[in-house]
Amino acid sequence: MKENMLAMNKKNFLGSVCAAFALAAVVSSCGDGKTRSTGWEFSRNMYDPIAYNPDQPNNNFKNKMTAQLPPEKTTPIGFERFEFDNSLEEYERAGRELANPLTVTEENLAKGDALYHTYCAVCHGKDGKGDGPITKDRSVTDSRGTRALENFPPPPSYQKSDGANSSRGGAMSELSVGKIYHTIYYGHNSMGSHASQLSPEERWQVVMYVQELQKK
Repeated sequence: MKENMLAMNKKNFLGSVCAAFALAAVVSSCGDGKTRSTGWEFSRNMYDPIAYNPDQPNNNFKNKMTAQLPPEKTTPIGFERFEFDNSLEEYERAGRELANPLTVTEENLAKGDALYHTYCAVCHGKDGKGDGPITKDRSVTDSRGTRALENFPPPPSYQKSDGANSSRGGAMSELSVGKIYHTIYYGHNSMGSHASQLSPEERWQVVMYVQELQKK
């Protein structure tokens, strides 16, 4: 009997202590309505980061900046550096030094075909003859009436049977893989760069397909 009474008293005491702490926590968190204090905070370090934000001053570096530029000549993970500049000399060097790292397979040719018709055929034409739809007379009709659209100058044909020459010298049908890749990367004349639209592998697949067009 005595042991049961002691256990009940102990249980009541612990319950009273827990209730007092809970009441204190509620009262302290409510504030007095006159200050901006939020009262007691639980695990403050859970939402106050120890690390610096990119735009914060940082005394750990000489320039006091948290966001640092990467070391010179480093290459980000997943990025492939193209070691040729945008110049005629580097275009010629790319023609001499670059080779297609991909093997000619039906899969690579099929992907090159699809990519060519997505990004290139609109100007170069589906067969590489330079007769894409934006090189021809076109018009549009809307609420303002019918008006002609601007035509883009047709690029020279890739096909060997047409015997067209490149504006940078040499026959279009004899352009090397390096020259074609360099042009895709940087663009030339009315053609803009496609470096951001196509991955390195996709560029080489397009080059592979263009080589097939050169044979016609």
